[in-house]
Amino acid sequence: MSYLEIFGNKFTGMVSWIIDMVTFNVDWNQNWFYGLIIVSIVVWGLEIAFPWRKNQKFIRKDFWLDAFYMFFNFFIFAIILESVYILFETYFTAHGFPMNKIALFSELSPTWLIIVVFFVLSDFVQWFTHLLLHRYTFLWRFHKVHHSVQEMGFSAHLRYHWMENILYKPLKTLALMLVIGAQPEHAFFVHFFSITIGHLNHANVRITWGPLKYVFNNSVMHLYHHAKELPADRVKGVNFAISLSIWDYIFKKNYIPQDKDGGFDLGFEGIENYPKGFFGQLVSGFKK
Repeated sequence: MSYLEIFGNKFTGMVSWIIDMVTFNVDWNQNWFYGLIIVSIVVWGLEIAFPWRKNQKFIRKDFWLDAFYMFFNFFIFAIILESVYILFETYFTAHGFPMNKIALFSELSPTWLIIVVFFVLSDFVQWFTHLLLHRYTFLWRFHKVHHSVQEMGFSAHLRYHWMENILYKPLKTLALMLVIGAQPEHAFFVHFFSITIGHLNHANVRITWGPLKYVFNNSVMHLYHHAKELPADRVKGVNFAISLSIWDYIFKKNYIPQDKDGGFDLGFEGIENYPKGFFGQLVSGFKK
């Protein structure tokens, strides 16, 4: 069977899997579709009940655009990711290196330790790639989609250009599989824990986690990441944390001034000329 046929079969299977999730033909602890809906509704409820920026409507500017991005990226990403991964798995197995055999920590036990190692490694890889998205102009062109949010809310979490998947997410997953040999059930738990933290980081709710702010990212820290005006010595960005803020503190990328109302402008220079719709943003990264 050719690699194209392998990719096609996996792609078709993933599409069928998503249909099964929507029609309740998947076990609850593997149902990514309704898991995303439940987390989103809960965090949205917190925004409505405990709004940080009082003048922001609970159906804020670009709410529906971000909701579309959320489902588009969450499930198209899953289809592409798994379809690409099967090619890597097939290649390594064909050359005598099955991935579950060469994973460095595949024999870890108990299960909770595998999950913790998977989560920490995954988060660091994402933190580092997030740093690169800000540092290099050709990557920033695509990442600007995420920073085009001008009113922050939970659904802005998954507003990002599809090229971000192509640029680094398959490589991140491959690296993690090679290191730890993580299984789907591990990925499900880690992913939804990360999704929950990510939703809370973007939500219109003031969360700092108290002393745990040095460990977990939070909505105050992340709002400054989206600030339109950055310190003169930090023009490439601040607070790159995904789930764990510890990387920002370790590598001195943290920045949290004492502004408690969160009423500053978000975005980037020239945002008033940036495309407002999905399709315009889809092609914007390919233009200088």
